[in-house]
Amino acid sequence: MAEGYLTTHVLDTARGLPAAGLRIALYEVSGDARRKIAEMVTNADGRTDAPILPRGEFAPGIYELVFHAGEYLDRTGAAPEAPRFLEEVPIRFGISDAGAHYHVPLLLSPFGYSTYRGS
Repeated sequence: MAEGYLTTHVLDTARGLPAAGLRIALYEVSGDARRKIAEMVTNADGRTDAPILPRGEFAPGIYELVFHAGEYLDRTGAAPEAPRFLEEVPIRFGISDAGAHYHVPLLLSPFGYSTYRGS
């Protein structure tokens, strides 16, 4: 069984706070097809309560995290716009090591974001 797992963390850089209550969906990608395999909501620390892809389900491949930023920004009182500049933030990435911890954080503001492979 694979020992690796996938986690994420979302920080609201405009407010200087963890992004609590942000919905995240995880998809497995194969060619042009995507299959949703998990959906979670961040806790008060901006993290999911458990790995979004835990040991036992973790496997090498191409994945996509979709952060539902618009819903979150609407709730936080960010200046309203229609449509929002960032409604959904998709991050597509590859997992090559079945035994590793992959951490894909998101730094979010109403008009920009960044990500990296964390630890």
